Amino acid sequence: MDEKLNIAFIQADLEWENAEANRNLFSKEIENVTDEVDLIILPEMFTTGFSMNAEELAEETEAETLTWMRAHAREKSAAITGSVIITENGNYYNRLFFVFPDGSYKLYDKRHTFTLAKEDLTYTAGKERLIVEYKGWKICPLVCYDLRFPVWARNTVDYDLLIYVANWPEKRVNAWDALLKARAIENMSYCVGLNRTGVDGDGYVYNGHSAAYDMLGKELTPLDRAEPFIAEFSIDKKELLETRKKLKFLQDRDKFSLDE
Repeated sequence: MDEKLNIAFIQADLEWENAEANRNLFSKEIENVTDEVDLIILPEMFTTGFSMNAEELAEETEAETLTWMRAHAREKSAAITGSVIITENGNYYNRLFFVFPDGSYKLYDKRHTFTLAKEDLTYTAGKERLIVEYKGWKICPLVCYDLRFPVWARNTVDYDLLIYVANWPEKRVNAWDALLKARAIENMSYCVGLNRTGVDGDGYVYNGHSAAYDMLGKELTPLDRAEPFIAEFSIDKKELLETRKKLKFLQDRDKFSLDE
């Protein structure tokens, strides 16, 4: 088990519906990530922005973007995660990939599709939560609107790190700030939220506010940043386990299961 996990997230202004331009953008940014980093986080729909134009933009799972992620994961000897528009068996998915340094991967389909933007009319909702085991850490990666649903994120399996990749608009960024911190505290887990910046093709403004918190809600990264930037930080497994053992909050959690 690695006691510390070194993480980088890349907050960026995405090119609307331009996968090649966005892959090129992130290729340059990934080059700037230090070799000590174990995990690189990219935004929700990082190749396109939050588009409902799935028919034109969707890729097969084993297509260009996953190939690109695998290449960079191998090159940096780091895992890479982020979500992409995927087509499979006649359906479209807002699909997160967690790609390991050896090129293998796990996937998670966004559970809560954003009805306000009619995402539910385009994309099929996922049914299963993903827990990734990586370098001795248990990681739960989720996508954007999932943040508003604490039951789905409830730490019933003693995961160590909760990740949200997002396109979360400026007009509701106060909720983003509050809920990220709450998810960390209530689940006694590190919590990282990565948002985008800029203006998308539908006119929605994004002001970042990407952040990381420890299990008690302490900020680990600069807050309120609206410009593109890369944050690198470490999380500590020993500190997490000692805090849980001392406070015992997870031992008092309610017992429940999720129904479909």
